[in-house]
Amino acid sequence: MSATGWIRERIAGPAPGPLPGTATGTWPRLSHALPLIGMLLVASLDWFSNNRVTLEPALTAVPALAAVVSRRTWYPLFIGVVAEAVAFLMAAYNRVLGESVHTATVLAIALVAGIGWISATLRLRQERALAEAQLVAEIARRVLLRSVPDRVGSVRAAVHYAAAAAHASIGGDLYEVVNTRHGVRAVVGDVRGKGLNAVETAAAVLGAFREAAHQEPSLQRVAGWLADSLDRALHENDHPGVEEEFVTLVLIGVCPDGTAEIVNCGHPGPMLIRGGGGELELLEPAEPVPPLGVLDPADVRPPVQQVSFRPGDRVLLYTDGVIEARDDDGRFYPLADRLPDLAVGGPVEVLRRLHEDVVRHVGHKLGDDAAMLLLQYEPLGCQLPHQTTQRAATVTP
Repeated sequence: MSATGWIRERIAGPAPGPLPGTATGTWPRLSHALPLIGMLLVASLDWFSNNRVTLEPALTAVPALAAVVSRRTWYPLFIGVVAEAVAFLMAAYNRVLGESVHTATVLAIALVAGIGWISATLRLRQERALAEAQLVAEIARRVLLRSVPDRVGSVRAAVHYAAAAAHASIGGDLYEVVNTRHGVRAVVGDVRGKGLNAVETAAAVLGAFREAAHQEPSLQRVAGWLADSLDRALHENDHPGVEEEFVTLVLIGVCPDGTAEIVNCGHPGPMLIRGGGGELELLEPAEPVPPLGVLDPADVRPPVQQVSFRPGDRVLLYTDGVIEARDDDGRFYPLADRLPDLAVGGPVEVLRRLHEDVVRHVGHKLGDDAAMLLLQYEPLGCQLPHQTTQRAATVTP
């Protein structure tokens, strides 16, 4: 097995069998018959015309149809050969073998069949290149944005990430959750800009967080570490056409006893949902702090916000791709109004339902990267009552 095949199998697992009526099922097999049906239709109409008019030139469309309905490069050539045979039979029946209309039809069928073969070959190459690019993007996402386990220390966790770029699995948003000797620590951030430059910057920030979260006892010093690493990465990596680069992010640390610390650097404030009651609290910092990359790293000393979690409390960290999602009338997604009613069930189910609601609000694919991380404080051995209902939200600035 090739290295690419091995990686694809590890990421996607064994390929499922074809399903009836799907893209790999019944329809493609039936679609291959369309060119043959078309030839039969042309021949039948020509037969019933009783030599008054010849429909032989209509056969030139058949190889083109074969190139459209089939992913096999040889199929347009095969249909072209069959169409040539039918053209000769029709010409003999209409007594136009020596006429220019027959000669032109034969040449046109050969030309269209050749063009169809070239078109099918190029399309197949493009599909393979796109599949390989998507595979590489998925590998990069798995390396950069690692999967989050259901339980991390004293919390249950879930993440949902949607990249805005077409056919991409990764963008400028970042997240991570790690279990350290200082408690569970998590980060959600947003890199200014999109594309490979944003991915490169996000990689630098995440790499620094994974190290600093274990080494630094204070979240404020973790933020300073990230600022140093970001400053160094921006000086080492030249991004032409980008005038200013910065990263907004929020750090959170949860100790086993429920004591939590939050550091916010220019990022949307997390939302705390208290137990199963639906009381919503917006955890804004006491004083605004600019994003990382704006200040000199030595001046990055964000305040640390203290919060006490009770078993069952949930905190949602998200990027601006969620709250800045607009509908056709330009209205932003009302996260504070919708979240309490959607926060029912486990963390994974909540984020799935929330993402679907955002997409319904917008009415189409999101225009910006959107990352959501939900942490539920649930110490080991703690039995939580089943959450079935949510009351109306109360937003506390």
